[in-house]
Amino acid sequence: MKNPLSAGLLFASGNRHKYGEVAELFAPLGIPIIFGPDRALLDVEEDGTTYASNAYIKARAWAETTGLPSLADDSGVEVRALDWRPGIFSARMAEDDPGRVEWMLHQMRGETDRYARYVAAFALCFPGEGFSLITEGVCPGEITGEPRGRGGFGYDPVFRPLGQTGTFGEISREIKGAISHRALAGYAMMDILSHSSVIK
Repeated sequence: MKNPLSAGLLFASGNRHKYGEVAELFAPLGIPIIFGPDRALLDVEEDGTTYASNAYIKARAWAETTGLPSLADDSGVEVRALDWRPGIFSARMAEDDPGRVEWMLHQMRGETDRYARYVAAFALCFPGEGFSLITEGVCPGEITGEPRGRGGFGYDPVFRPLGQTGTFGEISREIKGAISHRALAGYAMMDILSHSSVIK
């Protein structure tokens, strides 16, 4: 049986920050990870109600358009003191990352309960077959009182993962690549692929 991923795995997103993390994360598969806009330009409406459904919507659209197995993610930060908001709407709280960080700090002003969690879902869809795989990962932590570090993206400068002294904006790429929500969802996806007939 021909390996359906031999021609590569398309990352269904125009976000180069995420693409860099995903390409590094999935490198052990030994297959090309293709940046979506290098093959097509799509603007997919994410109208799902969960991370998994939004990831699936994107992956299915890119797979059918490009004819390549397509991997998409959806992620967000959930804050207990904010009734687990912003969740799937995390990217919509402001126009850019500094604005999102500012929004978060404003919302958390005076809060003593700083518990939060980053959540990510991956969806892998194969063109024409209707076959898909979905995994999720959760990274618990807390919202800091001020931005720290210049690394990462999104809410990373104000999210300190459990067990770490630094935020995602401060810790190394290697550590983030081992413990993040996206990494955990990715490990689960690679585990499924490595124990199935998909890449053998």
